[in-house]
Amino acid sequence: MKNAKLILAATLALTLGACGGNDAPAPEAAKPAPAPQASAPAPAPAPAAGGGEGEKVYKKVCALCHSSGVAGAPIPGNKADWDARIAQGEDVLYKHAIEGFTGEKGMMPPRGGGSNLTDDEVKAGVDYMVGKLK
Repeated sequence: MKNAKLILAATLALTLGACGGNDAPAPEAAKPAPAPQASAPAPAPAPAAGGGEGEKVYKKVCALCHSSGVAGAPIPGNKADWDARIAQGEDVLYKHAIEGFTGEKGMMPPRGGGSNLTDDEVKAGVDYMVGKLK
């Protein structure tokens, strides 16, 4: 029985370690040259309503586990999944996302397996997922 638990734990750890996906940046498509402007440049557009940096981080790293609830990952928009976590406070959410966490409902690898993410990028990903509850 101990061997079965050990094998299960090792398999889960390897699976979650892969949640970070490919850390290589995606190639950008070629962009056409901007048309010359006769007047002053227009103001910068507002950030996309979809979530900006947080949405990018979510799609690149977080969605691999959080979109389907792998290993107890709370699914964005599912209030029941998030209520107890949010009740602990923003600092705890960030800490668990950055440092990793193992609890009753599952585990979170450090930085969601995206070891190259900065603290601010991880926080943006958390904010994006929590924002889906609004």
